[in-house]
Amino acid sequence: MKYFAVTRERGPAWNVSISMRQQKRFAEHAAFMDRLAEEGFIVLGGPLGYEAELKFSRALFLVRAESESAIEMRLDADPYTAMGMLRVTKIEPWQILLGNERLNFTG
Repeated sequence: MKYFAVTRERGPAWNVSISMRQQKRFAEHAAFMDRLAEEGFIVLGGPLGYEAELKFSRALFLVRAESESAIEMRLDADPYTAMGMLRVTKIEPWQILLGNERLNFTG
């Protein structure tokens, strides 16, 4: 398995007048993302440059996957992708040279 840094941004269907947790079908999206983390696909993730819930615009994830296409396929199953709420803006291979061994970055 390889590591990738994945950036997602809010899409055109994101309602900027309400918080992240108030968005339509947030519970379904959160459950989907939690499953990806439980499976080990997402190692770390969350809002980037997070100042307040209304200012959320990007999220960064450290992902373990075989390829960029595998990442795209998994994230296409997120209800927020189909709804136009979130979109992948960048997938970059990441070679981890430093880290906390408790996070188990081997593989």
